[in-house]
Amino acid sequence: MSPLRYELVFSDDTGAPQDVVIVERTSSKGPGGHPVYADPTGIIRAEISDLDEVRVLASGGHQDPTQQVLARRLTDADPDDPAGPSSSAA
Repeated sequence: MSPLRYELVFSDDTGAPQDVVIVERTSSKGPGGHPVYADPTGIIRAEISDLDEVRVLASGGHQDPTQQVLARRLTDADPDDPAGPSSSAA
């Protein structure tokens, strides 16, 4: 089964990390037949294989999907995940 969330790390030409975006699995499949993941705005969309290979999908004009992108799986228990469950007690 595919993970529900990934952290996408976009790098520049030197390989230095530039931006990090959390994406969640959608009900869509990409051109390669793998699940499509999107950020909450729907602007960042990526097809991610079961081997964590990333294909960024253009969601509008003037996007450059040729940037280097690394996908890191997130789990609900990941303490570094800002979108994870709250640790405060009710």
